Amino acid sequence: MNKKMAEYLESLKGKKIAVIGIGVSNTPLIRLLLKNGCSVTACDKTVREKFGALADELESLGAELRLGDDYLERLDHEVIFRTPGLRPDVPQLRAAREKGALITSEMEAFFEVCPCRIAAVTGSDGKTTTTTIISELLKAAGKRVHVGGNIGSPLFPAADEIAEEDWAVLELSSFQLMTMEKSPHIAVITNISPNHLDYHASMEEYTEAKKNIFLHQSKEDTVVLNADNDITNSFVPLAKGKALLFSRRITPENGFFYDGRSIFCSDNGSLTEIVKSDDIKLPGLHNIENYMAAFAAVGSIAGFDACRKVAMQFGGVEHRIELVRELRGVRYYNDSIASSPSRTIAGLRAFRDKVILIAGGKDKNISYDEIGPEIVSHVKVLVLTGDEKSTVGKIREAVTGAPGYSENNPRILIREDFEAAVRTASSAAEPGDAVILSPASTSFDKFKNFAERGEVFKKIVNSLE
Repeated sequence: MNKKMAEYLESLKGKKIAVIGIGVSNTPLIRLLLKNGCSVTACDKTVREKFGALADELESLGAELRLGDDYLERLDHEVIFRTPGLRPDVPQLRAAREKGALITSEMEAFFEVCPCRIAAVTGSDGKTTTTTIISELLKAAGKRVHVGGNIGSPLFPAADEIAEEDWAVLELSSFQLMTMEKSPHIAVITNISPNHLDYHASMEEYTEAKKNIFLHQSKEDTVVLNADNDITNSFVPLAKGKALLFSRRITPENGFFYDGRSIFCSDNGSLTEIVKSDDIKLPGLHNIENYMAAFAAVGSIAGFDACRKVAMQFGGVEHRIELVRELRGVRYYNDSIASSPSRTIAGLRAFRDKVILIAGGKDKNISYDEIGPEIVSHVKVLVLTGDEKSTVGKIREAVTGAPGYSENNPRILIREDFEAAVRTASSAAEPGDAVILSPASTSFDKFKNFAERGEVFKKIVNSLE
């Protein structure tokens, strides 16, 4: 066991520990704590019956289970691991903190025990693709890479298997960053636009959470920022270490830029062409931005030859403008990850011709005004799906109120049932068309998450005859 992990676990022994949320990341954490002799109460709002054998297993390992509606009551514990989906200021956690409890999380614990260098990515859009590209670049440089956070596997329980010379590459959400007091050696913020305002109290709180990814860096560290995004560009003076910019509009003194044909590195004004856009396998200007961010993060470590090679060969991440199939001349794309208007806009701009768009989902209490003109410009048929609590009405109003809209430009069809929406889009398609699921909304009105939504979409598309 590495020294940091051994010391961390030893510090927890003899203390009452609560782990809130028995999910993908916290279940391995619970097992590890129990295995090392810790006293653990596992709390979750889900009732016992839905956990099945897992509940029996955790109890057999020594955990006390606190399940159901009262799962947050009686938090008289010294250490509390918070699930990211639970706000840190709920009354029960606030009361526990006032009594002296340490409120932490699986990811914050990983930062405490990780023996290697960490590169981490956050932003409103492009996080997963940029994180994956960074990992691919480091692998191309011969590095051993551990991917985690919102993607990959939970890393805290695996920290003992990580060597000092390895790299940890993380995708971090605003939920995870809200209470973070450590920052990675290399931090990337792809962009910031209104998002998750159903969780965050305000846009300001959301932005402040994102800033935590670099605010705790040292002067030896690096932050990569989007110069074309007003919010992220305003962070430059706050950088304690090196700040590298990427842009499609300007040529930064230090960073990467796109001139409309190629991505270049600017090193104190000295320019080096990295790769031509026509040679990049992933389509869309948003992916050019993702590559620039990744190059800025670890291009100097991987080398420009590796950057070029990865850009030409990497085929992308599932649920991100993923080509599902071509049937009778119609191409079907799964962009289920697009849970915000800005993400859907980026997806639409990746196509040269007008598409058939399937959109709609749970409302995150954000504006959809910006997506209206983009749909008018890039969509021939808009199929909206969802119930009365979904974003169907907001998106429809944004489109019909946009400049250039006229009746049937685009044609708007509404189908509450998701499968009916997919089949309606297919019926409206002609040879040469592209049908794209890019919802501009979260999946929680009908699905567990965006991945389940994407899988259901692919299943329906592959069943089409």
